[in-house]
Amino acid sequence: MTKKPLILVTNDDGINAPGIRTLIDVMLTIGNVVVVAPDSPQSGMGHAITLDSTLYVERLIVNGKKTNEYSCSGTPADCVKLGIKEILDRRPDICVSGINHGSNSSINVIYSGTMSAALEAGIEGIPSIGFSLLDYSWNANFEACKKYVKLITENVLKHGLTKGVVLNVNIPNVDQKEIKGVKICRQAKANWEEKFDKRISPQGRDYYWLSGKFVNLDNGEDTDEWALTNNYVSVVPIQFDLTAHHSIQNLNTWDLND
Repeated sequence: MTKKPLILVTNDDGINAPGIRTLIDVMLTIGNVVVVAPDSPQSGMGHAITLDSTLYVERLIVNGKKTNEYSCSGTPADCVKLGIKEILDRRPDICVSGINHGSNSSINVIYSGTMSAALEAGIEGIPSIGFSLLDYSWNANFEACKKYVKLITENVLKHGLTKGVVLNVNIPNVDQKEIKGVKICRQAKANWEEKFDKRISPQGRDYYWLSGKFVNLDNGEDTDEWALTNNYVSVVPIQFDLTAHHSIQNLNTWDLND
């Protein structure tokens, strides 16, 4: 009898978010699931970890019975660290993060708590995937995600991933019948043109709201933005080694030593 894989599930929208509930349902068809997720939304936290305050973990109880779900007071990266080091009795076979409410394509991956959780597991040598749906609504319909979440997860379990590589998967916000398939992509060159809306509080203090617009600067047809615009699921292999290897040779020509 084949042993079921142990799957660590996390996210950044919080343990009660519809996206993670969908992800849990899909993972239960694949293996044994343990959930360690934030007790409140942690979007945009990036790879933040908790250093200057205590962390709390609470095992959820449903109908008087303990579950394999744990809510954590920390960040998504904290959740993965605690899951691996304290909660699980063995290393998970895979870590999946999401399904995020909103895009984590192109530059968004830098800020994403969803992807930082997956990267944290990748640092530990665990095959990891971050899933996102291009719908920011709390009431987003995740039905079209299920097929591709299962397909990609099963392929990672079957084939493994290159050491140091994590998958960033984004799913277009269309009906499943409109999704044309899966594209392996590179991250598009894009950014946010940001501005701050300055206001004054009733107490007379200045305060700011961050706003802006997303600008795609990349016309390539091999990018995640192109794939998503054309109703493909985008899969981008990313890594936590941020070294700009192509720049090393040039820097070595600098006069930096006496």
